[in-house]
Amino acid sequence: MSEFEYPNDLRYTSDHEWIASKGDGTVRIGITAFAQDALGDVVYVSLPNVGDTVTAGDDAGEVESTKSVSDIYAPLAGEITAVNDQLDGTPELINTDPYGAGWMFEMKLSDDDSLSELMDAETYKASVA
Repeated sequence: MSEFEYPNDLRYTSDHEWIASKGDGTVRIGITAFAQDALGDVVYVSLPNVGDTVTAGDDAGEVESTKSVSDIYAPLAGEITAVNDQLDGTPELINTDPYGAGWMFEMKLSDDDSLSELMDAETYKASVA
């Protein structure tokens, strides 16, 4: 059983990303506590550009840690509307607050219904147990 928390109001991907609906067709995306722990200390983050259009599964950035470099994938299709500029100077926010200040980017979904296709917290938790 995983010792990490997985907030119930988020959706999750098999690539260990979380997705928070902002209620207006826009979502905020980051990586889960499980993912940040597996990566180790995050030292650099490369994020997409505001205005980029992505398809689900597209490469949308990278997270570099003391252990490895991992790709970040767009969990859904849409347009990037914001990136977390705080991660430029303090990438360790991904480790210390993965569901809060460690968010990565926001996007306007091409299809609002696509969010329901992702895992809920219980399904994700079972997948990493």
